[in-house]
Amino acid sequence: MKIIKEFKEFAVKGSVIDLAVGVIIGGAFGKITASLVNDLIMPPISFITGGINFRDLKIILTRTADGSPSASWNYGNFIQTTIEFLIIAFAIFMLIKIINNLKRQEKAQAPAPATPRQELLLEEIRDLLKK
Repeated sequence: MKIIKEFKEFAVKGSVIDLAVGVIIGGAFGKITASLVNDLIMPPISFITGGINFRDLKIILTRTADGSPSASWNYGNFIQTTIEFLIIAFAIFMLIKIINNLKRQEKAQAPAPATPRQELLLEEIRDLLKK
């Protein structure tokens, strides 16, 4: 029973819930990015390159007896996935940059921490002793 209690405490901690939300949003963001690359970015690139579909770019390594490819090196799919990764990485970089700027602004606007009363009293005593 102790292990169940420990697991329950672990599972309802804020950081675990935040992580779960991040994973879900990340999955959705990945789908949006894949659509952006597949539906908006790659078609014009394909048009410019004469109708090449990057997903179809491959080097056939071996063929079966009837001539169909049995093993291929799909480098076009790799190119498309790399473009998706770069877009996601750039978006995350920009998001973190914005968050860091907001944190710096908050820190700059935050008032200086008040000196504890004990220290103020000690400073007054020191100043009186100097006189």
